[in-house]
Amino acid sequence: MRSSRVFHAVDSHTEGMPTRVITGGVGVVPGATMFDRRRYFIEHLDHIRTFLMNEPRGHAAMSGAILQPPTRPDADYGVLYIETSGCLPMCGHGTIGVATVLVETGMVEVKEPVTTIRLDTPAGLVVARVRVTDGAAKSVVLRNVPSFALGLDRTVRAEPWGDVPYDLAFGGNFYAIVHLDKLGIPFARTEKRRILDAGLAIMAAVNDQDRPVHPLNPEINGCHHVYLAAPGSDARHSRHAMVIHPGMFDRSPCGTGTSARMAQLHARGELALDTDFDNESFIGTHFTGRLVEEGVLGGPAATRGLATVIPTVEGRAWITGTAQYHYDPDDPFPEGFEL
Repeated sequence: MRSSRVFHAVDSHTEGMPTRVITGGVGVVPGATMFDRRRYFIEHLDHIRTFLMNEPRGHAAMSGAILQPPTRPDADYGVLYIETSGCLPMCGHGTIGVATVLVETGMVEVKEPVTTIRLDTPAGLVVARVRVTDGAAKSVVLRNVPSFALGLDRTVRAEPWGDVPYDLAFGGNFYAIVHLDKLGIPFARTEKRRILDAGLAIMAAVNDQDRPVHPLNPEINGCHHVYLAAPGSDARHSRHAMVIHPGMFDRSPCGTGTSARMAQLHARGELALDTDFDNESFIGTHFTGRLVEEGVLGGPAATRGLATVIPTVEGRAWITGTAQYHYDPDDPFPEGFEL
């Protein structure tokens, strides 16, 4: 077998959504912070992402994470989040997958009943508390980065639906939150093509007409996720279809999307602190979210009174396999392909 490069991975899924955790073969990505490393990776190493995420080694809904040494002394590991859409600042389902893999492979010291793992991510420090029984990871509670509603009751023009009302919120990534009944599309997997088309059209319209920018870091910008809430969804139990750039559904309930949804509901006065929120995915899997703290975004945004919340999200992940991915110099698809 002829290979010029080999990547080592532990594959998992979090409530249905894959996380390919890359444990070796990448090396240390240059950068003083994980955000710097993300920037370097995007500019110089994106071929690794496409090699591992795209076909024929991945698929259209593939997602993963690359383990790195941390850049801060209070973290156990650094993480770069990769998927077919790009290199994300944060990924909730991916964090649950990473924490599960770290425990079940013994890459961290495992303690029962809870193993605490501190992850250095491009979006900031994320703490994962893994519930462990007999050495097995049963669930993960992640404490996410400050989340906030950037705008409520906005409208965007997205044909053929006309003026679409939406809320814009941040939970590690930006989310446009839309109620499906405003579009006249049933919440059903048989309608997945129409739902996907609507989500992508709204996403493009938001980025063209009202592109979101993080108040403290302008490099975090753009909307690549649209949360399409099912009729009857409320602050106790919300069902949704999550459309992700460039054209896929999140199979999991989406960790950063759960965080953004809770921030939006809190901003509307519908979700109080320390209250369970059940977020259900398009395939019927669940995350349990809670808001545990209120605050105000630091820096210039503080003068504008941008309120934040700290969310926790609990979900489960399972290891599905281990693999070594080889690059043959004669392979006609060294960076994979999209179909």
